[in-house]
Amino acid sequence: MNILLLGSGGREHAIAWKLKQSSSCDELYIAPGNAGTAESGTNIQLAITDFAGIRQACLDKDIHLVIVGPEEPLVKGVVDYFKANPVALSADIAAEMGLKEVPVIGPDAYGAQLEGSKAFAKAFMKRHAIPTAAYREFDADNFSEGLDYIKQHSLPIVLKADGLAAGKGVLILNDREEAAQEFTSMIQESKFGDASKKVVIEQFLSGIELSVFVLTDGKNFLVLPEAKDYKRIGEGDTGLNTGGMGAVSPVPFAGPDFMQKVMERVVKPTVSGLQKEAIDYKGFVFIGLIMVGEDPYVIEYNCRMGDPETEVVMPRLKNDLVELMLATARQELDQLTIEYDPRIACTVMAVSGGYPGDYEKGKIIKGLDKVGSEESLVFHAGTAEKGGKIVTNGGRVLCVTSFGSTVTEAVDRSKKILERIEFEGMNYRKDIGFEFN
Repeated sequence: MNILLLGSGGREHAIAWKLKQSSSCDELYIAPGNAGTAESGTNIQLAITDFAGIRQACLDKDIHLVIVGPEEPLVKGVVDYFKANPVALSADIAAEMGLKEVPVIGPDAYGAQLEGSKAFAKAFMKRHAIPTAAYREFDADNFSEGLDYIKQHSLPIVLKADGLAAGKGVLILNDREEAAQEFTSMIQESKFGDASKKVVIEQFLSGIELSVFVLTDGKNFLVLPEAKDYKRIGEGDTGLNTGGMGAVSPVPFAGPDFMQKVMERVVKPTVSGLQKEAIDYKGFVFIGLIMVGEDPYVIEYNCRMGDPETEVVMPRLKNDLVELMLATARQELDQLTIEYDPRIACTVMAVSGGYPGDYEKGKIIKGLDKVGSEESLVFHAGTAEKGGKIVTNGGRVLCVTSFGSTVTEAVDRSKKILERIEFEGMNYRKDIGFEFN
């Protein structure tokens, strides 16, 4: 089977690495990929939102399955495009796969609003009685009401840009005047562009966060290993937010009783809600949760796997990922059971100097040839091949995922590998999983 994977980050390298392990995977193409994905398949220089180009690549490369890594093509309608412009499978492949057309794993644009619109997601949760923070939404038409609401709101005040804002659209503020200024900047001055034309003001919830990953075929679902990521740039969860500095799986505080609450109060109502509303959703549902006391509340949905959580979830997953993707396309997930490695997996992300602010690209990465280990894996994120050398090509550059019997052991193994890797300005947190040590 020939597979096309869309994306270029650490998530996509981890998915590519897992796909390539399947005996069903003949040729794997990644668009556009990075220097790491090139080790698992063939990179194609193709933009993830060039839907016509993606379809042509399916024809040129005889692709049988498309998997979407990041959210942008899903929110912009890649699934809808392939519905309107299907690619037929040859008779023999169609018989083998039990499908007539090339399937695209991911929700359609309407379903992707679970991530693409905070207001849509909150309204969905309210309709299906899924526990979440209280909220109201505002735009230019009721802007003055929003300012009045801020004056009366308890502190801290959470402001969320409704649309996609590259992970920067959430502000937590402890001053009402500052909150009013930011609210004004978001709606009237387009601080986050079109993403902040509408703003959700949300109740602040205090607790510890984790992520749960659901794979659904539109009728059935499976729950993958959960994970906890670390967003802040600094030790002890201080400093600016990032795309993620590391992750841990399983999550030590998420015991059987808590996860049963997650299943009954969040996962089942979410999947049932998608079905009741006839939303065409065949793919991953990322559920960002916060544990308040002993109870789960939903902070957000994403319509794809997380990053860097994928880099700990995929190594723990024992299932054949191609088999899971095909079962999703055929709506046969009820015939499978998730199997996973019981060991703890921890990933530590190495980032460019200056990140999450301004940073330079093109720094030569040294030491990648010295990192072989049975317990550790290196996943590339922002890397590229240039003149026969691997160079930095983003803020988050690469991460090391290691197994261990404890969080401390797994993190220490990742840090030892990172000590052998170097590039100018390289930075990484040394305390991932600190609260579990």
